[in-house]
Amino acid sequence: MSAPLLMIVASFLFATMGVAVKLASAHYSAGEIVMYRGMVGVVAIALLARSRGSSLRTPVPAMHFWRSATGVAALCLWFYSIGKLPLATAMTLNYMSSVWMALFLIGGAVMLGAARVDARLVATVLVGFVGVACILRPTIERDQLWHGLMGLMSGLLAAMAYLQVAALGRAGEPETRVVFYFSLGGIVAGAAIMLAGGGPSPHSPYGVALLLAVGILATVAQMMMTRAYTIGRPLVNASLQYLGIAFSFVYGVLLFDDPVTALALAGMLLIVGAGIAAARLRQHVQPREPTPSTLES
Repeated sequence: MSAPLLMIVASFLFATMGVAVKLASAHYSAGEIVMYRGMVGVVAIALLARSRGSSLRTPVPAMHFWRSATGVAALCLWFYSIGKLPLATAMTLNYMSSVWMALFLIGGAVMLGAARVDARLVATVLVGFVGVACILRPTIERDQLWHGLMGLMSGLLAAMAYLQVAALGRAGEPETRVVFYFSLGGIVAGAAIMLAGGGPSPHSPYGVALLLAVGILATVAQMMMTRAYTIGRPLVNASLQYLGIAFSFVYGVLLFDDPVTALALAGMLLIVGAGIAAARLRQHVQPREPTPSTLES
């Protein structure tokens, strides 16, 4: 498959995973879903590494710990928000990670005493947050504001995890190893959250099927996205990745009767535009970034 087609299919699979997460959240906590998703990921990556004859032993365990800590926290908050918010809203707030990255670049430039800050990066951040305001106002009830903030925080933590992925890439760690330890961290953190919340939920054939769907869809989508970033243009891939929001919007309307408002649609378009612009500008600032597919989003 070509890189654009791989990205389109991967975005569709991630959106479909969101449906499975939303359905599973009626039976399991976010921590449990993250734990079981991590189990599937660990098994899949271990089998892939064995088939390739590659080692999963790492010389930088501390770096993997911090990457997994931020990435798993982002994943838990994302799954939590999916269960409580309209599907497209939760997806869009998580995809704010590109805008947060632009904000980090601005902050870094200021702290280093740069003579000037790229006004275009500032504009992408402002446009992204205007989009957030448009989405949260019409689609989130007053008692859902907390859930919206958690969705927004998932995007912030995803951006922080991306910085850790960049550092691991510079250290020479392959994607399979990064994803393996990320999934392993998901098992540990998910199990801890589950136990703190009162233990495991009872299983049913339907529930188990949903958990398997989450893990399989996420793993396959992740592999396809990684392949797309390996053979394709990063900016084209980053732009096509936002199709996941469109797929989620359709799923939400058809399956969950999510509200459709002009202001919410405008907000999604603003965030997508800001994210694509931020990716383009970051490409000029940091021409050799690792693939963001290892973030799980």
